[in-house]
Amino acid sequence: MAANSYRTVAIQYAKDVCGGKKRAGKEIILACARFLHDMEREDLELHTKEPDFVIGIIEKLVVHKQGEDINGESLVNKPLKLQPWQIFIVYNAVGFYYRGSGERRYKEAFIMVPRKSGKTLFVAALAFGLAMLQRKSGAKIYIVAAALKQACEAFQDIVYTLQYRGIIEDFRKRDNNNEHSLRYEFYDDDGAPCGSIDIEALAANPDAQDSFNCNIAIADEIHAFKKAAQYNRFKEAMKAYTNKLMIGITTAGDNVNSFCYRRMEYGIKVLNGIVKDDSLFCFISRADQSESGDVDYLSPEQHEKANPSYGVTIRPEDMRKEALQAQNDPQQRKDFLSRSLNIYTAAVKAWFNIDEFKASDAKYNWTLEELARLPIKWYGGADLSRMYDLTAVALYGQYKGVDIIIPHGFFPVAQAAQKADEDNIPLFGWEEDGWLTICNNPTVNISDVVKWFTGMREKGFKIRQVGHDRKFAGEEYFPAMKKAGFNIIDQPQYYYLKSQGFRHIEKAAKDGLLYYLHSEAYEYCVANVHAVEKTDDAVQYDKVLPDLRIDLFDASVFACVRMAEDMEHAKKAKSWFGEN
Repeated sequence: MAANSYRTVAIQYAKDVCGGKKRAGKEIILACARFLHDMEREDLELHTKEPDFVIGIIEKLVVHKQGEDINGESLVNKPLKLQPWQIFIVYNAVGFYYRGSGERRYKEAFIMVPRKSGKTLFVAALAFGLAMLQRKSGAKIYIVAAALKQACEAFQDIVYTLQYRGIIEDFRKRDNNNEHSLRYEFYDDDGAPCGSIDIEALAANPDAQDSFNCNIAIADEIHAFKKAAQYNRFKEAMKAYTNKLMIGITTAGDNVNSFCYRRMEYGIKVLNGIVKDDSLFCFISRADQSESGDVDYLSPEQHEKANPSYGVTIRPEDMRKEALQAQNDPQQRKDFLSRSLNIYTAAVKAWFNIDEFKASDAKYNWTLEELARLPIKWYGGADLSRMYDLTAVALYGQYKGVDIIIPHGFFPVAQAAQKADEDNIPLFGWEEDGWLTICNNPTVNISDVVKWFTGMREKGFKIRQVGHDRKFAGEEYFPAMKKAGFNIIDQPQYYYLKSQGFRHIEKAAKDGLLYYLHSEAYEYCVANVHAVEKTDDAVQYDKVLPDLRIDLFDASVFACVRMAEDMEHAKKAKSWFGEN
C-alpha cells in the first residue's frame, strides 16, 4: 500500500463504520464519529508524516512468527500487513497534534478487542515503530503484563522480527531468567550518539518496581491486573516526556469490579462525551448488549460487530460453531462471551446480573432534594463493620411502585489508602462522588454515622425506623441514635430474616422498579454478592471473595426488611381495627 493512501484508509474506515457499510459495535461507531469530528477541530491537526512513518516501519520490517491466514496458508515470516482498523488506530494514536505545536494529542490508548485479532503482534509493532520515530529522544519501551510470560509474548515478537531481518546482532540483547531487554544506539556521521531505543519486558509488580522512565509502555491483557497501580506505575514513568503513549490492551474478563472494567467504563464515558478527556484514545470492539445486558451470541452480525478482524483472521464458520457450543454447553458460554464477543461477564459465583440493576436505575433521575420533598416513608439500615473496615448505611422507600435506595459508606482515613490499593476499591472516587465519608479517625467514627442520619432527616427525609444488628453495633451507636430521636429496631443477621429484603430488592431490579441514585458504590457491592438458595425460597448470601465488599447492599437489605415488616404490621392493624 502506498504511504500516501494510509490517511485515506483511516478516514474511509471511519466513514464506512459511521455509515453502516462496515459492521461495528456502538463503541467503535462512537470512536469513528469522534475521529471525523476531531478532524474538523480548529485546535487539532492530523499529521501524515508521523503515522505514515510508523506504519511504514511496521509493514516493511515486522513479520509474523506464527499463524495462518483464513485460507490455511502459513503466515510465518510474512510481513505484517495492517488492516483498516489497525491503520485507523495508528492514525489516531500517532497522527493528531495540537495545531502549531510539536505536542501529540493522545497520551493514552485503551484498546479492547477479542482474542485472535492479532492484537499482541500489532501493539508490539506499533510500539517499535513509535520508538523508531522518537529515537532521538532516547525511546524506552516497557512491555508489562500481570505475568512475565504474557509480557514476553510481545517482546519475543520484536526479537523474532529482528532475527529474521538479520539485524539482531546490532542490538544489545539480554534474554534470560533475570532480564528480557534490547538496546540499540544510533550514531551520526561523526560517530556521536544521536538517539537510542530500549525495550524491556516485565511483570507488572508495583510493590517491587519504581524509578521507571519511559515514553512508551504496553500493558498487555489488563483484565488480569489485580491493582490499578500495576498500570499507573508505568503511566507515571512517562512524566519526563511530552510525547508519550501508554497503551492498555485487553480482552474482556469476568470481574466487573476490576481495574480493567472500570477503565472500560471510563472509556465509554469519554466516547459518549459524558467525560471530556482529550488525552485518551479508546477502541472498544464488542458485541452490542440490550439494556439488561443480554447478547444475541448466536447472531453472525454480532460476531462481526465484536471482531474487527472478522473474515481476515477470524473465521466466520469457527465463530458459528463456537456459538452453538456455547448454546448447548453452558459452561462454555462465559468464555465465548468474554473472549470472542468481548462482553464482560460477572464472576461465576456472583448472584446478580449487574446490568439488570443498571438498566432499572437508569430509568429514574430523582435528586436527593426532590426525594426529600416527596411523601415517602423512609426506613434506615446500618451495617456496622469492624473498626477498620467499611461501614454502610442506607435509606429505603417507595414512591409510585418504585423502590428507592439511598446508600452511603464510611471508612477510616488511616486505612483508606492501603485498602483502596490492596483490595482495589475506589474509595476516594466514592468520596468525591458523595457516596462515602472518610472519617478523620483511626477507626470508623460512630458520630459520623449518626450525623448522616440526622442530616438526612434535616433535609426532609421522614425516617420511621432504622434497623441494625445490635451484636455488631458497639456501645456507642445504639444510645447515640436513641438520643438523636430515631426509632431503632434490633435486627439480627439471620439469613431467613434477611431473605425477605434480598428477594424484594432482586425482584424490584428485575422488574425495572429499583432506583439507587446511580451510585457506583452500590453497584460495586451488588456485583460482589454470592448467594445460596435454602428451603422455602430463602437465600443465604455473602461476598464472592474475601477482599471484596457488600456492605452497602447489606445496609439496603436491613432497610428493606424494616420497610416490609412495618408495612406488614400496618396491614394487620388495618384488618384488626379498620381504617381508623
